[in-house]
Amino acid sequence: MSLPRIGILTISDRASQGIYADESGPAIEACLRDYLATECEFDTQMVADERDRIAGAIRSLADSGCCLVCTTGGTGPAPRDVTPEAMALVCEKELPGFGEQMRAASLRAGVPTAILSRQTAAICGKALVITLPGKPASIRVCLDAVFAAIPYCIDLIGGPRLEGNPAVVQVFRPKGK
Repeated sequence: MSLPRIGILTISDRASQGIYADESGPAIEACLRDYLATECEFDTQMVADERDRIAGAIRSLADSGCCLVCTTGGTGPAPRDVTPEAMALVCEKELPGFGEQMRAASLRAGVPTAILSRQTAAICGKALVITLPGKPASIRVCLDAVFAAIPYCIDLIGGPRLEGNPAVVQVFRPKGK
């Protein structure tokens, strides 16, 4: 039996060119390893801030069997920040509550620029896709705000059952699920 797969997509012109090391992708993986009691396989990729390349990578990760795809970067207002637009090309259903909760958590953590973030989540095939900030320190704040709903969302779209690590996070599932 194969392990559930999780995709991590770092979106950065400079990191994809080797100008600096990717710290955001590893921060997502470390966070998810803390949260999950279920052993998972991680598929990490990196692309430049280009809409078609981002969309292609999201679609590829979803089509290859990832039940969760976390992106990092490209959610701000700058001209090269096009992750939400790329998601719109390949995702069927937007789940704006994820972005609302992540922005609210960042604001509570004292980040006044959180209102500039265009973070969101959506469904691509049988994968939940969540956009996360590019700043490594903000990743855990945002995932803390939404992780409790992630395993049940994956259940609802036909993905594998992911169990949370109860010492770290309480996953929500309706009674009997």
